[in-house]
Amino acid sequence: MMSMFTQADWRDIRLVAFDVDGTLYSQRPLRLRMARDMILHSVTKLDLTPVRVVSTYRRMRERLGDEEVLDFDRVLIAETAKALSMSPESVQTIVFEWIETRPLRYLRGCLFSGVSQLFAGLKRSGRKIGIYSDYPAVEKLAAMGLEADHVVSACDVGLLKPHPVGLRSLMASAGATAGDTLFIGDRADRDGIAGQRAGVRTLIKSSKPFEGLQTFETFHDTLFDPFTR
Repeated sequence: MMSMFTQADWRDIRLVAFDVDGTLYSQRPLRLRMARDMILHSVTKLDLTPVRVVSTYRRMRERLGDEEVLDFDRVLIAETAKALSMSPESVQTIVFEWIETRPLRYLRGCLFSGVSQLFAGLKRSGRKIGIYSDYPAVEKLAAMGLEADHVVSACDVGLLKPHPVGLRSLMASAGATAGDTLFIGDRADRDGIAGQRAGVRTLIKSSKPFEGLQTFETFHDTLFDPFTR
């Protein structure tokens, strides 16, 4: 039976690790804004290439995560380029612009309520804040006005979630153990499984329950009261 994480359990936690996309900010408004930008680009430039590349890239990325392919980033760019009959360099340029760079301007406006207060409270308490993301996260944190002590992305370790190597790398860099780490994500099939495989206590931000995982709906949940009130 799953052991529920409670306010009393915070005393054992030294490292709080967060996923980024869908956990710290809402993806729906971001996707709507990016879709608007893509439509505008497609109409004004008569160019559907970014739409095709981003769609293919994201679909293949999910598959490589399921298959736990090592050195996924190189494989992902190569397979996307092959599928679209493009050069890897062209694919990389579009991915950098439309997935890593353009969304940054919108992130602060999509930040979930309570996140900034939680980060500030955790820092005041002396706990370390870690980031474990499937995508590059340093620029995203800066765009949201957030700071973390340690950041690890899937590109750093060569494997996507749900493989737990990235979370283990984050704990190692923070000098933490599974016993004193809490991982907070939003995807049961990625973050939830990675957390379980790494042996850390895990919370999933979701309005619906998942068997074997503890969920919460917002960062105003009473669970976070020690740091947000």
